[in-house]
Amino acid sequence: MADYPAELVRKRYLFDGSPVTIRPIRAEDKPLEQEFVQHLSADSRYKRFMSTLKELPPGKLKYLTEIDYVRHLALVAIIQRDGQDVEIGVARYVAGPSGDECEFAIAIDDEWQGSGVAGILMLELIDAARARGMRKMEAFILAANNNMIKFAHQLSFALHRDPDDPGMFHAVRSL
Repeated sequence: MADYPAELVRKRYLFDGSPVTIRPIRAEDKPLEQEFVQHLSADSRYKRFMSTLKELPPGKLKYLTEIDYVRHLALVAIIQRDGQDVEIGVARYVAGPSGDECEFAIAIDDEWQGSGVAGILMLELIDAARARGMRKMEAFILAANNNMIKFAHQLSFALHRDPDDPGMFHAVRSL
């Protein structure tokens, strides 16, 4: 496991001027990540995990928070609310077998969708992936997830229907 990449910690501002901290997730963020997932609407959880889970099982929670920061990187968006850290979004990539391509996923708290946080997270994630030797990024997106399809297009991902599953789009971008 690589050292915590403190150089990826950034302070950014949302469209309304609200400050947000973008940083790599840490193993001790398990409660923060669980609370984030529980707070998502059922629709948002389904679009992210493609299942109807209400909370993350312990093994999945460990997988999402105990990462190596090279082959698996997750960036969280954190705001302060009543003196406490609150996760409002997360974007991650996981490298494929070749080590130079990765699959990404992103989830934004329903209350913060449209705030600009998704774009901030993805641009930081793309830069970090490129810096770690990734040459291609991809995702599989539910065909019914119109907002994500539009977002991927805005980020210059090429989108094609998955020939094996017409209910999915395959988004690909060279880095």
